[in-house]
Amino acid sequence: MDRNFAPIPDADAIKSMDRDLRFYPSETVDPKVLTPSQIEQFNRDGFLQHLRVYDAEAISNIRHYFDGLLERVVASGGNSYSISTAHLRYGRVYDMLTNPDMVALVRDILGPDVIGWGSHFFCKMPGDGQAVAWHQDASYWPLTPSKAVTVWLAIDVADVDNACMKFVSGSQHFGHLTYRTSVASEQNVLNQTVDDAEQYGPVVFNELDAGEISIHSDLLLHGSEANDSTRRRCALTLRYCTPDVQAGNDWHAKGVVVSGHDSSGNWANPPRPTED
Repeated sequence: MDRNFAPIPDADAIKSMDRDLRFYPSETVDPKVLTPSQIEQFNRDGFLQHLRVYDAEAISNIRHYFDGLLERVVASGGNSYSISTAHLRYGRVYDMLTNPDMVALVRDILGPDVIGWGSHFFCKMPGDGQAVAWHQDASYWPLTPSKAVTVWLAIDVADVDNACMKFVSGSQHFGHLTYRTSVASEQNVLNQTVDDAEQYGPVVFNELDAGEISIHSDLLLHGSEANDSTRRRCALTLRYCTPDVQAGNDWHAKGVVVSGHDSSGNWANPPRPTED
C-alpha cells in the first residue's frame, strides 16, 4: 500500500522515548467559554462536539482558501492528505491555529498556558476509498506527558454519508493501547490499527456543520470510514498541548505559544509566515 498520504513520524524513534501516556483530565474549575458540565463531559468521554468557531461567511472564505491551496499542492505532486504542519508555511493556517476563539476553547481544557504545534488537512475526496483505522493520536506523536488535544475543524459538512470521524467514547481512560501495522486491504490513510476498538466504549459519530469544531484527547480512539459519497469531506486538524510537554524528533520547532507563557522554554515559538 502506498502510505504517502500523510507524513508519519519514525515509529522506532517514538518507541525509544520514555513517555508518560496516562490520561490527564482537565483541572479547570472556572471555565470562561465552556461550561463546567462540558469540562466534566470531556473528562468522562474524551471529546466535545458542536462548538461553533466560524460563521457561514467565515468558513466559506476558509473553504475557498483551501480549494486554492489544494489545487497548488496537487499540481506540485502532493495530494489531499499531504498538507501537514501548514502553520509553519501558510499565514492563513497560522491565523486559524492562533484564532482567539479557538484558543479560548482549548485553554478551558488545557489551562492558561497553551502551545499550538500541529496543523494538518485531512480531505477525503468523493469516492477516494481511503479509511482511517481506529487509532490514538498519541501513538504517532513523540510527546510526553500525554497532555495534548486535537481540534477538528469541519471545512465541509461532515456526516455519516461522507465519512465523518467517529469516536470510542471514554476510551482515553484505558491509556495507551496496543496497535498493529495496518495491512494493505484496510486502505488506511495512516499506518496503525487498534483491533476490536468497540470493546473500549460506545461508538459516537462526529457529525459537524461546516465551521464547527470537535476537541478530543490524544488518547481517545477514533477513525473514519472511506468516503463513498459524491461529496467531499475536508477538515483541518489543529493540535495543542501544555508547555511542559517534551517533544522528540525536533518537534519543539513547530510549537507556537498561543496562550500564556512557555516558562520552560521548550517550544520555538516561530513567527507567522509571510506566505498566505
